[in-house]
Amino acid sequence: MDAVDLAFTSALEQARLIRQKEISPLELVQVYLERIQRLDRRLGSYVTVAAESAIADAQAKTEALVNTAVDELPPFYGVPISIKDLNMVAGLPCTFGLRVLKQRIATQDDGIVKRIKQAGFIILGKTATSEMGTLPYTEPKGFPPARNPWHLDYTPGGSSGGAAAATAAGLSPVAQGSDGGGSIRGPAFCCGLVGIKPSRGRISFAPLGDRLNGIATNGPLARNVADAAALLDVMSGYVPGDPYWLPEPEPSFLAATERPPHPLKIAFSTGMPPIGEADAVCQQAVLDTAHLLEQLGHHVEPGCPTGTEKLEKPFTTVFQAVLNEAGVPEIFLEKMNRWFSIRARFCSCGKYLRAVDQMQIIAREIVSFFDAVDVLLLPTYLHSTIRVGEWVNLRPAKNFRKIVEWIAPCPPFNATGQPAIAIPTGFDPNGLPVGVQLVGRPAAEATLISLAAQIEAAQPWSQHRPAFARE
Repeated sequence: MDAVDLAFTSALEQARLIRQKEISPLELVQVYLERIQRLDRRLGSYVTVAAESAIADAQAKTEALVNTAVDELPPFYGVPISIKDLNMVAGLPCTFGLRVLKQRIATQDDGIVKRIKQAGFIILGKTATSEMGTLPYTEPKGFPPARNPWHLDYTPGGSSGGAAAATAAGLSPVAQGSDGGGSIRGPAFCCGLVGIKPSRGRISFAPLGDRLNGIATNGPLARNVADAAALLDVMSGYVPGDPYWLPEPEPSFLAATERPPHPLKIAFSTGMPPIGEADAVCQQAVLDTAHLLEQLGHHVEPGCPTGTEKLEKPFTTVFQAVLNEAGVPEIFLEKMNRWFSIRARFCSCGKYLRAVDQMQIIAREIVSFFDAVDVLLLPTYLHSTIRVGEWVNLRPAKNFRKIVEWIAPCPPFNATGQPAIAIPTGFDPNGLPVGVQLVGRPAAEATLISLAAQIEAAQPWSQHRPAFARE
């Protein structure tokens, strides 16, 4: 197996190769670090490469492997991973996409980073995010823009754009991301990956609090469903004091990939009314997937929750409040975030609480749609991927409207806390990936993962590699 093939080998298979001692953690880390050094100057997926600590960890794991029984190894022993630059890794910078924080070094690990380390992963570095994680493209001031490995003129999405670009380009086998309005699912759509936004309470925010009233969650990005499911198993779990929690999955999410779903009732929509229909390419992705699901024995019919448009105002009120509360001087913010922060200044405590209340009431209406269906099939985004810098010169209000009209199918399910999974389905005329998302009932990740694995088996995807990544 050559270095390129090894870089694109699934994380689960890499773990098996290490257990069988067919490859060492050190050899594997060196493959990725060489690729990052050679390719990432054009891709911009990493903001910090932790080469020294990654090699030291890999060396220690390689030496320990000699005297350690295979059944004593954690599930991803020696497998590399990347961490989004919104999450703390002790000893590494955590900038939140702000150039003013480039020299700030984290003194502790986030809870999910601890879980990732306990699972045996080796951290390659921190991946690029949009400033404060607020935008669906990854072009923060003071950093190179992250680019899409399928076509470098286009964005990998945001805010987990660096995570998605690195995984799609074979600069990491899997990645940790986060999703507060589509920030895992959107980059998965742009880069041809599997991205899971888990249910509210599935993954802890410990040791920090949840500042977004349950809108945001961490989650996995991977090149196939099994890797994403296995990483979700690693990341999941209650920590005492969490404001929301769910029981441990039984069996595991990885096991769900091996268990075909029973015939499901699936609704589908090619748009997000009343905002509008998806473009022709994204519509066709939904229609083709609906047809495939019928062939697989599921009952598929048109349908979509109503009232999602009523979420925009309260959702935005809650979302932008975090920017204002963070206390970053507006001079250090790019213009969209400055606009959000200024708007938030005029929001009273009462208005904020009314927005939270309104969002929860609307969310109840949306979730009630799932009383009659198991899964909802939607476009991930309403049109294909945009170019790097395409919206940078727009006035903030117009930019915001463009964003809403692109990402509309994603934020409603952050508001409801339901699980959703984005999967790739094909390419647009520019050679960029497109895909769909599947939304499930609350806490029903296993159903979505099982269904996504069934779709993946019927139309495999992970054999596709960007030409850029084959260099």
